[in-house]
Amino acid sequence: MKLKQFFLIVAVSSITAIASVWGYSRFKEDKPTAIQAEGKVPVNYAGFLNGINAPVESLDFTQAAQTSVQAVVHIKTKIPAQKVSNELPKSRQRGLFDDFFDRMFDFGPQIIPEQRASGSGILISDDGYIVTNNHVISDQKEGVAEEIMVTLHNKKIYKARLIGRDPSSDLAVLKIDGTAFPYLVYGNSDEVKLGQWVLAIGYPLTLETTVTAGIISAKGRSIGINRNQSLSPVESFIQTDAAVNQGNSGGALVTTDGKLVGINSAILAPSGTYAGYSFAIPVNLAKKVINDIIQYGDVQRGFLGISYASDLSEEQMKQLGIKEGEGVYVSGVSSDGGAIAAGIKKGDIVTKVNNVPVTNGLEMSAQLASFKPNDKVPVTYKRNGKEYTTSVVLKAQVTNFAAVTPENIQDKIGAELVTLDSKKADQYGVDGGVVVKKIKEGGKLRETKMEEGFIITSVNGKSVSSVEELSKLLDNFIGTVRLEGLYPGYNGSYTYPLNLDN
Repeated sequence: MKLKQFFLIVAVSSITAIASVWGYSRFKEDKPTAIQAEGKVPVNYAGFLNGINAPVESLDFTQAAQTSVQAVVHIKTKIPAQKVSNELPKSRQRGLFDDFFDRMFDFGPQIIPEQRASGSGILISDDGYIVTNNHVISDQKEGVAEEIMVTLHNKKIYKARLIGRDPSSDLAVLKIDGTAFPYLVYGNSDEVKLGQWVLAIGYPLTLETTVTAGIISAKGRSIGINRNQSLSPVESFIQTDAAVNQGNSGGALVTTDGKLVGINSAILAPSGTYAGYSFAIPVNLAKKVINDIIQYGDVQRGFLGISYASDLSEEQMKQLGIKEGEGVYVSGVSSDGGAIAAGIKKGDIVTKVNNVPVTNGLEMSAQLASFKPNDKVPVTYKRNGKEYTTSVVLKAQVTNFAAVTPENIQDKIGAELVTLDSKKADQYGVDGGVVVKKIKEGGKLRETKMEEGFIITSVNGKSVSSVEELSKLLDNFIGTVRLEGLYPGYNGSYTYPLNLDN
């Protein structure tokens, strides 16, 4: 009996197991699994990959690195010691203590010690032309290096001469004598893509030739660094995460097939060393600058003939009707420039240059950097909400802007102005100001309801102590500004809005 029960239990268990397996298999057929099938791509990726799931190729940087290091050079510069007189400028007000101190301790001329610097450069021709950064061979205070020595990867040393430089783009061209030098071939920086592997080659921190790898992190970056050396900066950096440090400036950014796509120029370094972000000048932008310097000795740059507003506040953008990232606001048009001849007016918003969208002045300058005077460039702009496209003939030089100056400020705002006397300033408890002596009929100040005798002490919160300072501030602002100040004999301060665009 027990034996029969045993076989019965085994039989029931077997039938139950078989039924469970069969039932689960039927369930799996009806309910698709959440696990991805091998070789397939999720639907949401298809738009980015164009429906292609290409296998990842193995990367090998050795050939690009071995080729590139031969053409990247070490640059050392020297600026001799300089004598600087300790004579004070005549404009300085000297006290009795100053006079006594100078008579007792007259040390004579002071010496600025010899300045030495180090950077990198790239051979771009077999006859010895080298491109590097302007800041590698020059200094804002000490000037251009008098001695420039170049060491090749094979340790041979050459004395270089400066062919020309362009502070606006932070580029310079050197020349060493000789032939059959190794050099890098230009790539196409417009074709580099986000996530693409690149190599940075240079001489960081006084080390020998160093190669680092990273990816393209961003394109068309404007970081404002060239404003330190130029009033007309040009920036459209390639951003990478390839490790770059001091000494890498002027070195090469190359693709994995060894083609030059950028000249390393700057790093983001809150602590003084590499922090994960480096910036290179695109070679397509550099080529035109390099060719101009070699051919003419300087850069043949074309200008639209407009002045533009930068760093606008939200309030100013709202006043002017500009949306975030919409374009470049035209704050002035030169009477002798190409823009006015093409129909562009003050108040227009430039949205594209050469059919490329621009959102700020640096991006616009970067697009113009590859053109020369007399070139025709398509420019798209908005006016009263409508978009127009015109062709602008670039000019070599434009000068006739309607700027606010000490000579014309009274006509522009419609008032007779004088600088506040220093004794009166002390009496009123202010550092200085501008007295509105007379307000003209039909002038801009008449619209503000300001009364004669008002003393302007600041514009948009920035202090004013003279007519010259007031004219400079008004020339830099656009839209409506706030004139702040006081009336002698009355308590409190007063504010008047002045619309500069009328």
